[in-house]
Order: sequence, then structure tokens, then C-alpha cells
Amino acid sequence: MDGGQYNPRTVEEVFRDFKGRRAGMIKALTTDVEEFYQQCDPEKENLCLYGFPNELWEVNLPAEEVPPELPEPALGINFARDGMQEKDWLSLVAVHSDAWLLAVAFYFGARFGFDKTDRKRLFNMINELPTIFEVVTGTAKKQSKEKSSVSNSSTKSKSSSKGRAPESAKYSKPVQAKDEEEVVDEEDEEEHGDTLCGACGENYAADEFWICCDVCEKWFHGKCVKITPARAEHIKQYKCPSCSNKRARP
Repeated sequence: MDGGQYNPRTVEEVFRDFKGRRAGMIKALTTDVEEFYQQCDPEKENLCLYGFPNELWEVNLPAEEVPPELPEPALGINFARDGMQEKDWLSLVAVHSDAWLLAVAFYFGARFGFDKTDRKRLFNMINELPTIFEVVTGTAKKQSKEKSSVSNSSTKSKSSSKGRAPESAKYSKPVQAKDEEEVVDEEDEEEHGDTLCGACGENYAADEFWICCDVCEKWFHGKCVKITPARAEHIKQYKCPSCSNKRARP
């Protein structure tokens, strides 16, 4: 379980460590959910979900040394897999994953002597990101929708789901003076800045290609789900990896 582990010593390094581990665990519970599901065999021993600083994840037995080098994730996540609805089980794993990430981050903070100001700054940086639970359950997407006063018909939404970016793809810019275009770009960033990728949980950016799942209606970076703009043009109905796996599983 090396996963690119290292010992971050500054607030910025601990936050970077947190983001990497978080990204890996989000992948396990979203884009890699089929593989994660298969690895969590209830017939196996107590298993844990680990996230690593290099954005990878792993399902494995807990560390043998006592006490462990780092706080340990929730033990035995595989035992509950077949006794719950899949979405409820994934939500449960997500909640425990959030708790583990905070434990690891503040373990580093204690180990390297962060003072009150450092701890507060670290928490504020972490708190700016949606939790894994919010990403997995779609709560983060709902919250961003509530903040937006823009309402569009379902017809428009479907027709633009293979657009360059959430919502903004529904509108075509008229020819404008340079200053006016800059103002429109700034407004676009403000309007859609709360839209989050269903895979990595990062915010919307105007210069990135996004695609919307026609089943769960979550938005994804094209790079996160391996869809290019050219390929999107030929997709009549896009299903994200999570929705595709749900349909495929007996």
C-alpha cells in the first residue's frame, strides 16, 4: 500500500495530500464503482478503502502494525455490501471516507505542530471542497442548483447535454465588442462556478469540456470520463460509468 505516501509538513502540503486521497476515493465510488463493488467481496476478511496522495485508491486489509503509521479507514466495509441498497452502501462508505480524510489531515497537523491559525486555515481550505458524501449522493449538485436562479426547460437541457459546459452551452453569444465579451465570460464563470464534476468533485471552468449524463443528470469533465468533444458529437444518449454499471449488473 505505498500509493505514493509521503509526509506533508506545511498547510499547503497537507491540503494537497488531502485532495489527492479524496480524488482517489471519489474515483472508487463513482467512475470506478464497478471495480470497487467487485473487490468488496463480503466473503473476504475485514476490508478498508484507502485513498492515496497520487489520486489512486485501493481496497485492502488494515495495517498490521499497532498503532498504525496513519489513522485507519473504516473496517469491514465489504460486510454490508449485500445487505443494503447499493446507493445506500456507497453513501455509507462515503461518509466514513470523509471522516478518515479529516483524521489523516489533522493527524499530520498535530504531528508537525500546526498552531490554531494553521489548523483553522487547513479546515477552511478543506471546507471549500464538497465532501465525498455530497459528490456521491449528488447533494453538492443540488446545492449548486438551489443557488442558481436560472431555470431552463427539460428540452433545452437534453439538447445541450453534450455541450462544452453546464448550462452555458445552451446559449450562443452574439457578436460583441471585446470588453463586452470579457464581461460575459466573467458572468458565465460566476453563474456556473458552483457546478461540480460528478467524478472528481472539482468546480466548473469555462475552458474545459464537460458532458452531462442523461440518466442521473450529473455533469462530468470530459477527461474524467474519457469522452472527447469529437466523440460526444456521435453520442445520442450519454450514460456515465456509474449509471452504465448499474444497468449492466444483474
